[in-house]
Amino acid sequence: MDHNRASRRSFLALATATPLVATVLASCGDSGPAGSGSADTATDWILTGQPKEGIRQTAVDDWNEAHEDQQIKTSAFQNDAYKAKIKTAIGAGQAPTIIFGWGGGTLRDYAQQNLVDDLTPWLQENPDVKDRLFDAAFAAGTVEGKVYGLPTETVQPLVLFYNKKLFGQVNAEPPTTWDELMALVPKFNAAGIAPISLGGQSRWTNMMWLELLFDRIGGPELFESIYNGQPNWTDPAAIDALTKVQDLVKADGFIKGFASITADSNADQALLYTGKAAMMLHGTWTYGGMKTDGGDFVSGGDLGYMNFPAVTGGKGDPANTFGNPAQYVSISSKATQAQKDIALAFFKGGLLQEKEAEAYVTEAGEVPILKGIDSSFSGSDDADWLKFVYDLATNAPSFAQSWDQALSPTEAETLLDNIEKLFGLAITPQEFADNMNAAIGS
Repeated sequence: MDHNRASRRSFLALATATPLVATVLASCGDSGPAGSGSADTATDWILTGQPKEGIRQTAVDDWNEAHEDQQIKTSAFQNDAYKAKIKTAIGAGQAPTIIFGWGGGTLRDYAQQNLVDDLTPWLQENPDVKDRLFDAAFAAGTVEGKVYGLPTETVQPLVLFYNKKLFGQVNAEPPTTWDELMALVPKFNAAGIAPISLGGQSRWTNMMWLELLFDRIGGPELFESIYNGQPNWTDPAAIDALTKVQDLVKADGFIKGFASITADSNADQALLYTGKAAMMLHGTWTYGGMKTDGGDFVSGGDLGYMNFPAVTGGKGDPANTFGNPAQYVSISSKATQAQKDIALAFFKGGLLQEKEAEAYVTEAGEVPILKGIDSSFSGSDDADWLKFVYDLATNAPSFAQSWDQALSPTEAETLLDNIEKLFGLAITPQEFADNMNAAIGS
């Protein structure tokens, strides 16, 4: 059997799912024989960034306070640093007890190398754990019909954010088409305003522009075919999308110096809420940061948001979205049985419980992946935003997983490297496509 081909079904199921899916910026820890945790203490690394770091930490603290004999030790890392550290830790046999990830190709590799436990039997014994979560959230955590990643936290599609004040200054409306977006670029530049904020040093932020252009021009089938091993990076629709991105770069659509701006620092968000840039394409996880750090930018009604614009003549449905339909927590196969037992107990009784879910809604302005959660939005200050996210996710004909998570780690790194060169105008669209076709299956 072609294991890669068989496991790709989870991506296709996810891409065409209509129920709401979820996303987690969850956590992991150093555990196992070579880890920092003791044999009877589970470990959990959590991602930094408020307000979600505090929410995650509180969930673990509450668990530890109520379970003296089932303790969990946390360590916190920035997103990009975590991605590098977890690969090293797993490769060195020092994987955390709880391994956080984004599903897709990386999880598939972990599963095929027996680095994470199959959670299917445990879920069958604990059906209430699965039944409370959105059904479609499990797709990218499933490999060859078995669940290796448990979804948790919140759903996070990509959104085009914009600064209403800046649009008012240039007497402009939010773009509904790509042509309209391109027409805004010289208008904002003439006013001394950067059209688009971008944390380009992180690379995956650049990728979001390509994901949605590929979808709008070629439809979800274009990347699905690439994911399934067909060398369609050179498809005319793909070349068109790659060319449009470089057209935007050449037109000074992105803020000057974007290649040195990091997403981990939230500098890209700050450019939007301080009035330095008019637009920003990003995941819904940035809403909480802008609400926390942006003064009255969010509460005062200056933040606008919309789905990505349509491309005239494109095959993709403008209601489609991309992003992290779910993120996942897994159990390290190298952990001791005592550590595994603690992690599983936490998954059942400590993860995404009522207090944590409420905090995601009220503090982070995000939509937890719990069935029926939309009934709790009406009392929130962020009710309009929450309803927008919920509707975007539930109504999307295609909600596809981020490319760097769907692909294998090797192929994803090649992708990010070439995206950096594409945005830096160091390679042509055709060279990008040829390089990526050569990497298929790596």
